[in-house]
Amino acid sequence: MKFNPHAKMRHATSDGVRRLSSQDEALPLLSIDDILHRRPYKPVITTRDRGWGGVTLDVHSPHFNISESYAGLDHHMITFCPSGSSKLTQIREGKVHRGVMSTGMSLLMPAGYDSTWEGDTGQSARLRIPISLVANAAEECDWRGPLPVELRNVFEARDATIMHLGLTLLLEAQKSPHATQRLMVDTLSAALAIHLLRTYNTFEAVERSGEARLGKHEITRLTEYIEDNLDRSIGLAELAGVVNVSRFHFIRLFKRSTGMTPIDFVEQSRIERARSLITDTNIPLAEIALMTGFADQSHFTRRFRDRVGCTPAAYSRDHGRRRTLRSRS
Repeated sequence: MKFNPHAKMRHATSDGVRRLSSQDEALPLLSIDDILHRRPYKPVITTRDRGWGGVTLDVHSPHFNISESYAGLDHHMITFCPSGSSKLTQIREGKVHRGVMSTGMSLLMPAGYDSTWEGDTGQSARLRIPISLVANAAEECDWRGPLPVELRNVFEARDATIMHLGLTLLLEAQKSPHATQRLMVDTLSAALAIHLLRTYNTFEAVERSGEARLGKHEITRLTEYIEDNLDRSIGLAELAGVVNVSRFHFIRLFKRSTGMTPIDFVEQSRIERARSLITDTNIPLAEIALMTGFADQSHFTRRFRDRVGCTPAAYSRDHGRRRTLRSRS
């Protein structure tokens, strides 16, 4: 598609088309799946086959002397640079930006913008964020402001929060699937949506005051639910549904009420269950790992050591049932 520097921005709409005016032809926006087939370069790392909800991550190798133009996307896109640097020209909404993308820098392209990219891309990680994720954050969190949410077009930024969340997602994408991954990705996606709403909303949002917390009975219900499902992956929306709040609101309520994030609480519960099984049974450690929701014994060993200060095998030697039986003989 040939870029027209005099054209007005086309905004994403709820019916999935972009419009300039009643006289203009309605054209479909490119979806997260569409853009994968439109770009000439395939990602070297992607989360598309992970079955993750929320944000989709694609990592691309450096490419040089590119000249690419695209129709608007039906989703928001953040691109950040994990390492290296490159000269890149970006053209959006009739504005031309020439700069150097270096390690730690990011850009934000809201849904609905035609775009042209020229120069070198360097290594890039692209976070593709559904409009619904940010819209739900705006509607379900304690925020006030005009709806629908409109994000700012940002050519260049150094945003520590985006880098932290993006790199954490990248690390997860490089790991084998494990039981806590779904909850972690849900949490990271929600945190990113809230950060976009708070930092890049065209219309300034105002956080409502108040110190709402989960009640004692709600904490009990959540604890019992987690204890009953430790052998499988538990999602953030699933936990929020137990106490009938949105997942965006749930993260803050849970942290305020327990002093821990949902991820930490679930993992702590898994470790405590594992310690009890080691102490009170003769079940092999590999089986305990699966019974407490860890992907495998190696993952179980790493997380147990981080939490307890020793490996499960060492804990078993010092506190396990076999040691007790030996001491009696």
